[in-house]
Amino acid sequence: MLAHLRILAPHPNILAFYDGRVPGYRFADGANWVDDGALSLGIASYAICDGADALVYDTHVSIAHARAIRDCLAARGVTNIMVVLSHWHLDHIAGNAVFADCEIIACAKTAAHLAHHRAAIESGSHDGSPAIAPLVMPTRTFERQMTVQVGRLTVELLEFDIHSDDGVVLWLAHDRLLLAGDTLEDTVTYVAEPDRLLQHLPELDRMAMLAPAKILPNHGAAERIAAGGYGPSLIPATARYVRALLAMRKDPSLRNRPLRDVITSDLADGTLEYFEGYEAVHAGNVENLDYSDLT
Repeated sequence: MLAHLRILAPHPNILAFYDGRVPGYRFADGANWVDDGALSLGIASYAICDGADALVYDTHVSIAHARAIRDCLAARGVTNIMVVLSHWHLDHIAGNAVFADCEIIACAKTAAHLAHHRAAIESGSHDGSPAIAPLVMPTRTFERQMTVQVGRLTVELLEFDIHSDDGVVLWLAHDRLLLAGDTLEDTVTYVAEPDRLLQHLPELDRMAMLAPAKILPNHGAAERIAAGGYGPSLIPATARYVRALLAMRKDPSLRNRPLRDVITSDLADGTLEYFEGYEAVHAGNVENLDYSDLT
């Protein structure tokens, strides 16, 4: 089942567990959120490791994927694991049960979203099949910022209202390395909350102030992740795309522009890489634009 799971090592002490973007490969028959919302775009969960300690950043899209992460860490001599959830969406929390004996950290908003939707997630009625049952909940929550130690490594957990209002990124200041969850993506951001799109711009400006040297998103090209990640230009590229979407709200003539035309400058200089799967993401972003504040 996990023939296409790749374990990448983009930085010392960092592992990426990447699956997807494989033509013809499907996790399950029929419509399902694992294939249609995650593997079709490519998805990574990460582990920060130092000696016997590890921080697992998201538990991936299935129990099988989570077990593969845990088995890999055990083979490396890891005996002490904490989990941090980047946000509440299903492709990031599906393997929580494999880490039920570990501390699972989330921001308070993530915990609230999971509690509110728990019954639907466990029944498979929230976002369709497969159900996540049982849904193992966070054991510890925080607001805005939290600092944890992973062996000798200091990791800051920072909240950002991008993609979803409960986004949590990991910041390793010593290495100027940002693990971005779904706050940043390549090819373009998935707008899960169109009514909050305006809020994303100041949040992206705040993120840019970190001045990361490298960025590791959960959704991106495996080759870029394996080579160390994306440059800091991924942040302003995301802001430019958000501004383009906002312009489309006011000017209907812009809404039919091909994705390549919308992000042409960032494709030309290599900041972004075009991946066909994001055509559907872009079409959905345009279709779901919020016009409530324009009426």
